[in-house]
Amino acid sequence: MTALLEVRGLVKVYPGVTALDGVDLDVAAGEVHCLVGQNGAGKSTLIKCVAGAATPTAGTIRLDGRDLTAGRPGAALSAGVATIYQELDLVGDLSVADNIFLGHELRIGPLLDRRRMRREAGELLGRLGHATLDPGAQVGELRPADKQIVSMARALSRDVRLLIMDEPSAILDPPEVDALFEVVRRLTAAGVGVVYISHRLDEIARIGDRITVLRDGKTVASNLPATIAVDPLIQLMIGRAFRELFPKRNTPRGEVVLRVRGLARPPHLADTSFEVRAGEILGIGGLVGAGRSELLRAIAGLDPVAGGEVSVGGRRLPRERPDLAVAAGIGVAPEERKSQGLWLDWSQVSNVTIADLPRLGLGPFTDAAAERRAAAAQLRALAVRPDDPLRAAGELSGGNQQKLVLARWLVHASSVLLLDEPTRGVDVGARAEVYRVIGELAGRGLAIVMVSSELAELVGFCDRILVMREGAVVGELAGETATEEQILRHALRTGAEARTEARSDAT
Repeated sequence: MTALLEVRGLVKVYPGVTALDGVDLDVAAGEVHCLVGQNGAGKSTLIKCVAGAATPTAGTIRLDGRDLTAGRPGAALSAGVATIYQELDLVGDLSVADNIFLGHELRIGPLLDRRRMRREAGELLGRLGHATLDPGAQVGELRPADKQIVSMARALSRDVRLLIMDEPSAILDPPEVDALFEVVRRLTAAGVGVVYISHRLDEIARIGDRITVLRDGKTVASNLPATIAVDPLIQLMIGRAFRELFPKRNTPRGEVVLRVRGLARPPHLADTSFEVRAGEILGIGGLVGAGRSELLRAIAGLDPVAGGEVSVGGRRLPRERPDLAVAAGIGVAPEERKSQGLWLDWSQVSNVTIADLPRLGLGPFTDAAAERRAAAAQLRALAVRPDDPLRAAGELSGGNQQKLVLARWLVHASSVLLLDEPTRGVDVGARAEVYRVIGELAGRGLAIVMVSSELAELVGFCDRILVMREGAVVGELAGETATEEQILRHALRTGAEARTEARSDAT
């Protein structure tokens, strides 16, 4: 197998930190080479070095037998290296077509050839299974999954020899993932090499050819078959088996804390009713666009509703009043953690206490000492790392950022937590810690509603699972007996069919 990409002895040292310590990687033309490891293992640093976004301290990177110019993204692009980063670098005020051709715009003389750009953008979107996505739409108004598609189309708009994909499916539903994999297969059939990074290990078996495992900046395994069993792969990554990720729970259920009755917001949310008890973890499954996030937002009073009611502790909440929902004990951890749940430039303390400043104040001023004491107690309880309450939130890993959001609602003494994709962008090892924290919160008596696209997460962790489709709940499953197949079957079928099967499953 002829190597397209050759990485030898790559070292990257930042002040006080060795991010890469002699990493080797080979990627052949026409293969999907999967790169796995925990957050902090060195994956992002490695791909930044290959893409020219970071300059290695030592080592060599060769493409097609030629050295890549270190620290020159333009040189990497010209050589045929295209990168889709996990944190999308799109311009929200520009159109889809403008973003796809940003930096290599199509022109007629000095003028932009917008007609051709829109036409070719539409063709690229069609290759990705999204021909209905409008090339003229403003990117800032798109949902996250569509933004991911735009980023992929931008990468494919160039003459690609090596495509690097960092968590490309994190916000895609199963049909969209299938379309993505079909594109990847067409690219590899044409001789393109693909580096595929994902925390979803089931995807690796479907799309990958070989696997390289990084841990603590080193290559700990390479040339592994993509069909390797999950348990030995996880043990290479973190030293623990997959079944150990989910904490054992034996929390008694208390009284009903959250009651939802007839909540509706057409066309996003149909007539929806359910209850959640103290100490219970209720999972919400379904495809992207099924109405899961819309349900959480409606409960929290963030969006207008056409009918229905939400009660916490027997007290009915006014509609469209998120401030009163928070005051009643509802806390929300949104899907877009960095843009909607945190102030990345603020300290850990400021992020944790933002919902409780009036209580922690001295008249019109904030009591800084009381604020820090309140935050530090919860940060220690949740084992947020690094243990520095004044460290900026943006400097933390994804798992620790999620714990920061949870700490906020513990300081506020919330009784209900609405968690939207709480492990999105969190590596396998850090997920175990997030699961532990959520389990402990349920153990304290909080009622937890958790939206997740990870079927194994819903089955392995939740007490009950509601499955949504087209804005409606079409199935309810008991966590101890639910299977991934049942969830997906309900999510893919019509509402009437799924409700019939839900009754069958229940009996």
